[in-house]
Amino acid sequence: MTETLAARTTVAGPVQRAERALAPDLARGAMLLFIALANAANCAFAGQPGIDGTPHGWERVVNFFMVTFVHSRAYPVFAVMFGYGLVQLARRHEAAGTDARRILLRRNAFLLGFGVLHGTLLYFGDFLGAYGIVGVIATLILLRRGDRFHRVVLWLWTAQLAYLIVLPVLVLVHGRSGRAILTNIPDPSLAATSYGRSVLDRLTEWPQHTLTVIPIIVIAWLGMWAARRRILENPAAHRVLLRRTAIGCLTIVVLGALPYALIAAGLVHADAGTIKILSLLHDVSGEYGGPGYVALIGLLALRLSDRRRPVVNAIAALGQRSLSGYLFQSVAWMILFAPFALDLGGSTYPALLAGLGVWTVSVLAAWAMDRWRYRGPAEHLLRRLTYRHAQTGRT
Repeated sequence: MTETLAARTTVAGPVQRAERALAPDLARGAMLLFIALANAANCAFAGQPGIDGTPHGWERVVNFFMVTFVHSRAYPVFAVMFGYGLVQLARRHEAAGTDARRILLRRNAFLLGFGVLHGTLLYFGDFLGAYGIVGVIATLILLRRGDRFHRVVLWLWTAQLAYLIVLPVLVLVHGRSGRAILTNIPDPSLAATSYGRSVLDRLTEWPQHTLTVIPIIVIAWLGMWAARRRILENPAAHRVLLRRTAIGCLTIVVLGALPYALIAAGLVHADAGTIKILSLLHDVSGEYGGPGYVALIGLLALRLSDRRRPVVNAIAALGQRSLSGYLFQSVAWMILFAPFALDLGGSTYPALLAGLGVWTVSVLAAWAMDRWRYRGPAEHLLRRLTYRHAQTGRT
């Protein structure tokens, strides 16, 4: 009897609301708005990044805002938080006497499965599959390393700053004025005239997209480094670090985006070669939006933790159900923008309104689920799949 009980795997229960730190949930919930804005634009224009190349009036303002603060700046936040969550999960399961490594491998394998389904059935620009692959690699290679090893990631991020210096130099040396127009890279699945055709297109688009985003492991690794120091669980003790990170990284984000944003707004003109270099500068500098936005929201959470208002609680509730919120968005984009559905794409304003509206609906839905103590359908399913052997007492 004793041996049988010992053989069973202890499962760490869900984190109770009183035990949750505000900053991680608030970061996920708030940044799902930027994910919604970016993906709605992508779907509306059936191409990446989703920008009207000939803006007029307020479209110039929208383009400038999207390029400066949203495009290539939202997904790094989730990569940071993914790495942070890996360490949090491992810590909780180890404290419960669970084989944390085995559970994390199972969880990330199922996350990859979620990505395959999401990427082929709904939206090719899926990140779940990449997170699943990154999670497996991080669990096997990074998770149990010591502090000295994890400091390597700080040097990698510092070294990348040299690349960000080289790119503007290239623009100064080789940049030319011109009348080139920003064009979206077409995504055939988003322009498909039937659902079946869109699935066939995504069968090739999703694997290619997933392979290109596997390098987010470096961003996730930074999140793991932060989680080992419990920076977001105890932001008061790391206030100076958070402030410096927010100011430094977000300065890089804005300065790196500014030339490309001015072109996107139609205020500056250049030739195609110059635009290509500025696009690269924009994308690389966007990676610093991950730590920058996370640090900023950590500071905000510190101010709000003692007087949490309903709006803050609702956004944090969405952050607790970010997987469900993310998948809900993809369903909405197909209904709103697919040519075989409502077909509302083709311009800036519908994309902007759809992003804001869908995110707001997801916040309200998460708030309702939180009041009913329901974790969220995708979170519930992932947990059930991950722990089903442990819950039945099998090893």
